[in-house]
Amino acid sequence: MSLTGATRTKVLPNHALLTPDTFVRASLPGWTNAACVVHISPEMGAWFKLYTAEMSQGGTGEMALMSVQRFAYVLQGEVGLEVGAQQHLLQPDDYAYLPSDAPHRFTAKSAARLLVIDKPYQPLIGADLPHVVVGSEPRLIPTALMGDEALQVRQMLPDKPSFDMAVNTMAYVPGAHLPFVETHVMEHGLLMLEGGGIYRLADQWYPVQAGDVIWMASYCPQWFGALGKTQAKYLIYKDVNRHSLEVLL
Repeated sequence: MSLTGATRTKVLPNHALLTPDTFVRASLPGWTNAACVVHISPEMGAWFKLYTAEMSQGGTGEMALMSVQRFAYVLQGEVGLEVGAQQHLLQPDDYAYLPSDAPHRFTAKSAARLLVIDKPYQPLIGADLPHVVVGSEPRLIPTALMGDEALQVRQMLPDKPSFDMAVNTMAYVPGAHLPFVETHVMEHGLLMLEGGGIYRLADQWYPVQAGDVIWMASYCPQWFGALGKTQAKYLIYKDVNRHSLEVLL
C-alpha cells in the first residue's frame, strides 16, 4: 500500500518500467480461476502482449484468439499442459511454446504463476511452420555473450526462420554489464527473475529488481549493469527473422 503516491513505475512513449506495487489484476478470455496482470500490450504501443497469470489450483488457460502464438514460462507451482495428444507436467523454470492455432490447455495442479507472451504469428514465404517446444531453462547449455563469461545466455526457442520470436534468459555475475548501449529495430519485453541492477532506457536510468517488468520499443537505447552480491537474471523477449515491412503490406 502506498501512502505517499510514490512508485518506481514509469511509462513513456518508447519504454516502460512496471513495478509490482502498481500491478492490477483482472480476468482475461481463455483463463478460468486465474487473475491476470497485463504488463505490456498494444495499448502501450507494443506489437505483442506480456502478462502473468496467477492460477488457483484447478484453474485453466486456453487460447481465445486466432493466429496467435504463445510462450509460457512457469514462475511458481506445477502446471499440466495438454497440447494435441501430448501431456506435459511443467514445474518452475519449465516453459512451452505453442504455435498459432494449436489447441492446448494449461491446468494448475497447485496454485501457480505463469509468464505468458502472446503474439500474432507472421508467416514467412518458403519457411516451415514452427513446432511445439517444451523445455526446462536450467537444463539448457548457456553461452557467454560475446565471449564474456560473466554474462551467460540461455536460448529457449530454435533460431530458425520459421520462428518469429526469440525468448532467452540472461544471467550476470555481480558487476557484469552489457558491453555497449544497444539501439536496434527489435522491441523487447523483460521480466527480472533474480537480483537487480541499473537499466538505462533512452536517457533514463532506473534501479531494477526481481519482479520488475520492462518494455523497450524499437530503437530505444538500452543498457544493463548488475549490482548487489548475487547474480542478476532476467527473461527477455524480442521479435526476430522478419522484415518490419511485412506489417505494411
